[in-house]
Amino acid sequence: MCTLYLVLEDSQIRTLLSTFVDWLEDRGVYMCHIRKLPMVFEHGPEHYYVVWETSCPANGSSLEWWLDGTPDNGSSILRHFVQAQYKMIDKSRHRYSAIIGPAGHATKVHYASNSLGKSTPLYSIARRNETELTRVLVVADNQNGPTEFRRVLASIQSHYGSNSVPDAILHVGDVVRKVDKLSHWHSQFFSPLEDAGGYQHGSPILFAPGNHDHDSERVPGNSNVYTDMYHGVLTTDGLGDPEVTNGTYHRFYHTTSLGSARVIVLDSECPSTEQSEFLKRELQSAAFQSAQFRIVAVHIPPYIEFWNPDAWNKKGEKHWGEQVRLEYDALFRRHNVDLVISGHQHNYQRGTVQRNPQSADPTDTITYAIVGGAGGDLDLERAENWNMYNVTYLGHHFVSLEVDGQQLRWIAKNKAGSIIDQFSIVR
Repeated sequence: MCTLYLVLEDSQIRTLLSTFVDWLEDRGVYMCHIRKLPMVFEHGPEHYYVVWETSCPANGSSLEWWLDGTPDNGSSILRHFVQAQYKMIDKSRHRYSAIIGPAGHATKVHYASNSLGKSTPLYSIARRNETELTRVLVVADNQNGPTEFRRVLASIQSHYGSNSVPDAILHVGDVVRKVDKLSHWHSQFFSPLEDAGGYQHGSPILFAPGNHDHDSERVPGNSNVYTDMYHGVLTTDGLGDPEVTNGTYHRFYHTTSLGSARVIVLDSECPSTEQSEFLKRELQSAAFQSAQFRIVAVHIPPYIEFWNPDAWNKKGEKHWGEQVRLEYDALFRRHNVDLVISGHQHNYQRGTVQRNPQSADPTDTITYAIVGGAGGDLDLERAENWNMYNVTYLGHHFVSLEVDGQQLRWIAKNKAGSIIDQFSIVR
């Protein structure tokens, strides 16, 4: 029995089993059931977007949510019942989505989804205020590496402990290899998270789309079937609008808060006048400028050093997301951004430099961090040298970002759980 347990706990074996089960489900081996349990995404400061999936149509699917306490007999807590929006992905994948909120000043949000006459377990989301410790799991680029992703997740579980979860997950893009290959969503994203304790149920995901998991075409029926959170739509009724249901609505960029930090999330795959204007407006906003810490999350880094040299120089991949460096970075520096978090490059780098090279103030700095090592094949060849990174680690890893009032702590660990980098910003 001990040997069997060890075999079933092996990351590679679990990946193979997950792929096989998904293959069986595609062929209708199982009766109607909930195929993917709820995954919750942050949807701005006061809302959450919840998505789940069944193996057959489930008319009347809904979501129940409430604030602060938990319901019991005689409870006076106001419970909200929301009819879920439905989208048929294929004959064995039926997606449901709903929006929770506004949450106001609640310290906790509780929710459960209902499909096929059954409710999921009760899930809870902790909402931290500006003075409380907020712990954020930061990952990117697990695409096409589910076995390594599971190993990284095992290290993440050890870091947070068996009775604790991160308050949020910042995923800086590339959750799957091919956005239109539905099996990748199961084997490379949903299943590893579920097997690692299901952080995605109660730790809202902040998602900055990458080039692999993002269908940038604004056409009916595009492939954003799980992670297009329709930012700007704040009611479940709005999810039924024609431009949302036919796939032409498109807006990933938005702003939210993590404790005493303000975070701007950008879409490096779809530069637009609208996004540029949004960025300028948010950078200058009172909410951003008055925050203790100012963070930008964008998939493609301003400064990439490791890539396949042939693809970089001969195939034009050095120009991907070029607007992040050529347009956005000057704005980051001008408006006092403290930290820019990116993925795309499959390894770890962190550099802290002067915002203004002519400045004599040693505290006038900006930090660039690349965290693209959650599981995908590593980038080991150098294509550029910007002479700006203090730390480089060519291995799989994750980061725990801790925002604690007037202190920000950054702890990067490899899949073995050893610290590869850490720094703090103190106000």
